[in-house]
Order: sequence, then C-alpha cells, then structure tokens
Amino acid sequence: MIVSDQASARLAALLPKASVEISSRGHQIAELTDHFAGGTDVTITFLPGDNYRRNIETAAALRRAGYNPVPHIAVREMVSREALDDFLARARGEADVSRILLIAGDVAAARGPFKSTRDVAASGLLEVHAIASVSVAGHPEGHPYLDLPDALNSLKAWRYWGRRTGTRVDVVTQFCFESTPILEWIAAIDRAGIDLPVIVGLAGPATPATLTKFALRCGIGNSMRALRAQIGRFGRLLTDTGPDDVVRGLRAAPAAATVPIAGFHLFPFGGLRKAGDWLRNYDRDLFGQQRAAMSSAGLQNP
Repeated sequence: MIVSDQASARLAALLPKASVEISSRGHQIAELTDHFAGGTDVTITFLPGDNYRRNIETAAALRRAGYNPVPHIAVREMVSREALDDFLARARGEADVSRILLIAGDVAAARGPFKSTRDVAASGLLEVHAIASVSVAGHPEGHPYLDLPDALNSLKAWRYWGRRTGTRVDVVTQFCFESTPILEWIAAIDRAGIDLPVIVGLAGPATPATLTKFALRCGIGNSMRALRAQIGRFGRLLTDTGPDDVVRGLRAAPAAATVPIAGFHLFPFGGLRKAGDWLRNYDRDLFGQQRAAMSSAGLQNP
C-alpha cells in the first residue's frame, strides 16, 4: 500500500509539469503566457496544408517568450528530403528546438518520400541536426490504419533507433476518457519489452459536445462511453468535463502498472485558460488532501 501511495503521489507531482499544445498559427501565445509558466514544453500542431516556415516562426516566438517549443512534424506533408532538412535546420537555428514530435499526418497519401515516421528515422537527418529528443504517437484505443502488432513493431524499432543513436525517445498517447485503455496499452507494450517513457495525453476541460467533436475527429473509441456517462451524470451539455476521472484511475492503479508514465500532455480543447486553471486547481486540491492526511496522522506541525 505504501508503494501504491508513493506511485500515486509521483503521478500527481508530474501534472504541474505537463506539456500543452497550441496552434501553428501562433495566435495563442499571449493567452499561453497568462496561464502557463515559462519553461513549459509547448507542442505546435502541424495540420494539413500548414507551411512549416510559419511553424518555425511560432516556435521562435515561443522560445522568446520563455517556453520550450516542440514542433509537430507531419511527415507525409514533407514534399522532399530537402524540405525536412530545412525544417530541422531552421527549428534548431531559429528556435533552439531540441525536441520534436513526429506524426504521420492526417493525409492518406504522402506528398513526398516520407510515408511513415520510421522513414524520417532512416533518413539520418535527426542526427545531422542534433535533435536530442523525439516523441512518437501512441494510440491506447487503436489506430484506424495500424493494428496493434504493427504498432508495437514500430515502437520496438524506435526503441532500437534511440539506443543506437543516443536519442531520447518517448511516446505521447492520444487522449482517452477513462484510464482503462491507457493501462491496458501500457501493459501491452510492457509485455512486448518496449521500455519507452510514456507521456499520457489528457483532454483538457471542455464541454462534452466539444470533446465529442474532437474524439470523433481523432478516432477515439471505447472510452466514449465514459464521456456519455459524464454527460448523464451532470445532466447537461454545457458543463465542462475535465480529465479528473482519467487521472484518478491512473493514480488508483497498482504501482507496477504506471511505472512507464513519465509525464502528461494537455490537449486544450476548451482553451488554454481552462486547461491552466484545471492544472492549478488540481494542484491546490492535492495539497489540501496531503495536509488533511498529515493532520489525521498527527504529522502536521502544531
């Protein structure tokens, strides 16, 4: 039980350090500075049709504002090896980027030579530009175009590549609305011998209607039932729903089940203000719970 309490506290301590996501357009930076501390890792979306030079401008603005920019690279949007080379060179030179998040991208056909994130690893460009940390995507509820064995094989290849090149590789998961799919997915990668750090994606506070829209867009499946249950619990669609149940489920899990969790990432579907407020309120609630526990145990100073 002591080990479980320690594991729960460890996960809670990771929340204030959670990364957060903003649009590639950069228009959210002023709002970001109002609600998230400097030094936060901030990922930058790469949507179909984005011009990567604009993403670099956003990354540079984040660096000037005191944040750690983490650009997404949608590899199927890269029209050539030269374009990716330029993207990485500018990211390093103009925004001091050391971590990137690689995704395949939301297009069916590649616009250039990179059909998957593994093609980027094979290019050698990440080493050329001294990218110290690479995040890849994990899908606890499955991926529409990739079955679990293939997904596991891809993560195994990334684990091998990271060790061979001396690059830190971690996995950022798609958000879910309950903890069970996350825990089952972590167990699956553990059985496969994939000892990569896991950054758990959390859907920040938003109305259930907004969360449903993003869930359908992102292919979220079974945990939608948890969202529907919350709609029933609160009785109306205008009540914001946060990731409290997901975090609670992870913290209640056996210690061994959550060992790979190395952090959290917030998808601010309801906006950065709501996401930042949720983080601060969760931290205050946790502090109050700890004080109450210490008091009941007779450990609090008189």
